[in-house]
Order: sequence, then C-alpha cells, then structure tokens
Amino acid sequence: MLRRTFLSTLALSLADSLPGQQTPRFSKPVFTLGVASGDPLPNGVVLWTRLAPEPLAGGGMPNAPFTVDWAVARDDKMSNIVKKGKAVAPAELAHSVHVEVDGLEPDCEYWYQFRAGSELSPIGRTRTAPAPGAGLDRLAFAFASCQHFETGYYTAYEHMVRDNLDLVVFLGDYIYEKEGRDGQPRRHTGPLLMTLTDYRNRYALYKGDALLQKAHAHVPWIMTWDDHEVANDYANDSEPHGMPRVQFLERRAAAYQAYYEHMPLRVGSKPRGTAMQMYRTVQYGSFASFFVLDTRQYRNRQPCGGSGTKPQCAEALDPHRTIMGEAQTRWLLHGLEKSPARWNIIANQVIFSPVDFQPGPEIGMPMDKWSGYEASRRTVLDFLAKRRPSNPVIITGDVHSNWVFDVREDWRDPKSKNLAAEFVGTSISSSGDGMDKRSDTDRELSENPHLHFFNAQRGYVKCVVTPKLWRSDYRIVPYVSRPGAPVFTRASFVIQEGIAGVHKA
Repeated sequence: MLRRTFLSTLALSLADSLPGQQTPRFSKPVFTLGVASGDPLPNGVVLWTRLAPEPLAGGGMPNAPFTVDWAVARDDKMSNIVKKGKAVAPAELAHSVHVEVDGLEPDCEYWYQFRAGSELSPIGRTRTAPAPGAGLDRLAFAFASCQHFETGYYTAYEHMVRDNLDLVVFLGDYIYEKEGRDGQPRRHTGPLLMTLTDYRNRYALYKGDALLQKAHAHVPWIMTWDDHEVANDYANDSEPHGMPRVQFLERRAAAYQAYYEHMPLRVGSKPRGTAMQMYRTVQYGSFASFFVLDTRQYRNRQPCGGSGTKPQCAEALDPHRTIMGEAQTRWLLHGLEKSPARWNIIANQVIFSPVDFQPGPEIGMPMDKWSGYEASRRTVLDFLAKRRPSNPVIITGDVHSNWVFDVREDWRDPKSKNLAAEFVGTSISSSGDGMDKRSDTDRELSENPHLHFFNAQRGYVKCVVTPKLWRSDYRIVPYVSRPGAPVFTRASFVIQEGIAGVHKA
C-alpha cells in the first residue's frame, strides 16, 4: 500500500528523468545504507541517502549520474505529500544525495522517502526548527560519539530511538580508520584507510548497521567529526606517525569527501580541495543555539612531544598556539555575543575542562585536548567571564567515558566562579564493554575538584531542556560485546537557568 501511494502521488514516468541522467534500473536493492536528515532550519531540512547496491565493494553503481525522486509528507504513510522533487546522485560523490528541502512549516514533524527506478527507500522522520525568535517549552536531544564497529554493537541507538527525542548531536569518531583485527565482537573489512575507495567502503560498513540506520531515520542529526574520520590524533595537516605532508593532505581530502558523501550536510559543507567547512551554527529560535565546532582541521600540532598525558610544558602555554584557528575563534565568540538564545550549546569534540589524569601531587593533562592549547581555552574562558552569554553549556565526546564538570575560572579552586557547564559523554561502542569501578571514580574526583561525576561504561547522554531547567541523563548499556543490552540511567544532573553550576538531580 505504501509503495502504491508513493508512486501514484508522485506520478513519475521513466521519461521524467533529468537530461543527461540515466533512468535507474536495478537488479539489487539500492537503499542499503538507509536515509537520514540533518541541520534543520525553520523552513526545511537536509535529506540524505546514497545508492549502493554493492555497498562494501565501492557501491556497485555505473560511472554515471542517476535521478532520484524524493517526497516529504505530513504523515508516516506518505499519503499527504507536501513537497516533492528530483535530485541527482552524481558518480563523483558516490551516488549520494543531499536534498535541501525548503518551504516547510517551522517546528513541525515530517516524513520523507526516496525513489530510484522502482526501488523505494525506507521512510524517515524529521522535524524542522522553530521560527526565528520563537521559544520552546521543551527540547529533547541526545549526544553521542565514538562508535567503533569492531569493539561492540550499537545497542545504545535502539534505546535512543525510544527516548522521545527531537534531535541527535554526533560529536565525532563516526568511523575508525584501522584495518580489521581478530578477536573482536565484529570485524572491519578492508585495509588501513588511505584512499577514497577505502573510506567509502568503511562508511558503508558502518552505515549498514540496522540500529544506526533506525536512529538516523528517526530524527534529524547535527554532525561534526573528530580524528578517526581521518587518522588518530591528526592535527591539521600533520599525521602523528610522520606521513609526509603532501601525502597526508591527499589522504585527508579523500577522508573529508567520503565523510560528506555519507552525512546529511548542506552543500555549503562540500569539500573544496583539501578543506571542508564544518563549524557552523544551528539555531532553534530564541530557545537554543548550537555552535558546532571543528577542533581538528585548524589546530597546531599537539605540544610537549605529542599526544599523551603529561605536565603542561611551555609549548602548551604558548599564546600563539590554537585548537580552533583564528577564523573559527572569531566566529564562535561573535556568535555567542550576538546569540538571541536562552541556551547556548557548544558542540565540541575533545574535553574543554582541564583534567588531571596523574595520581598524586603531580599534574598530568592530555595534550590532545584543550589542555594542550591553553591559550585557546583561556580565550573562551575570558570571553565567558566578561561577556556572560546566556546559559553556556559545552557537550563533548572523544574519551569513551562520562564526565560532568563545572567550568570555572580556576579549575583547582572550589571557590572560583562557575562560567559554564561541561557534559562529556561516553562512547556508543568504542573500547568495548567498559566498567563502573568505584576506585576509578574516587581517584578522578579527588584529583579534579571541578568534577562531579565519572563513569566508564558505554551509552549516550539524553538532555531535556526547558526554559528554566536543563537535565542531562547519563544513559548506560552494561555491555556492547553482544547484542541486546538493557539501558538504565546511571546518573542525572541539572542546570538551573541563569546559574552556571551543575547539581545532581
């Protein structure tokens, strides 16, 4: 019934194909990687899919563009279609489709579907942002990161879909670049990623996961990346294992293109040469602004001898070193100063707050995080102290563990003024099952007086935000080494509107 409704409503014939494109005829399913939506606006959203009848073997499509039809409806049966059109799936972009739909109503739920020849995609659900200046009574979103395919199953997404969310924010490490290893719950296919084909096949492996597809089809996502989308701990044009710069930039360009091909991003993010525009603002009326960062593409190399935990040397304190680059720093500070939103959310890859990982009186900090770029961190802190944007909250991924920080002017002084809150979420599957050891928690809390919570299990963070209160629920699955784990809330924390400190719920 759904198939007949969609086809009859669109009333498309084989002769309707756009000039220069082939009319699709397929002997295998082509929507093997599912559908997704992202970066909602008040009047529209990005819709994504990719044609890939042989997803793990380069896609299996001819080297020619194809026409794809799309439709947006008011109902999940696709019977009340309000927008429809055609898009080109170009061969040079792996036959991916990025449709920027407009003309929709603000703060409304919609459903969407694609058609290629006689093949229909799954039906996706999405939602537009509120109108400019409009408020909200409630915004529910989850943030997640680090979904290493080999080390576990994506059970967290199964529970996320049931959590009555409006949005998902993904904070990086969507794929991992290493070759497959034996003895893991699942196995990577293909070699260490170097070429465009390598990266495309790895994305296809990840996006073939049924639970990940369901989560993408359930709500719009706001995407950003971290390091493993290219190479572990890379910094700008530098690969930590000494790959020549020109060769690494070629690899980075391939990785960036494959990332764009597989994400619900606007055309403005399409790679240009070796660069790709990722930092941006996603506005939710006067209620929330999401400032989406890119802390990989513009940073200096990690200081003090490279990534790892060590004392902050003079290089880490160098006022000329940056984790965001000058242009992005200006964009962030200007955006925060002019933001009309009640809640200002910084979607960030690596831990912003200083963290002492060294037991005892000595201090050891991770140099790949903001602690390795103290001038950048201090610039943001000074701005927060002087300009006082409304309710700044930092959400962070990367470290495969859960943390809750007060962002203080001086992190070591319990009496120091709170400037913001930082919620750090664990991984979806990276590092395997994880653990919840009291001894680890006590050690981290004792070394870090600005820290409220530590946990090393897998899961995600669910945030429910109202005009007066922010609540973060740390949702945990006890294992990922096999499917079917239950979910529970390990801890919850709240922020009262107008008060920067975090409190346990």
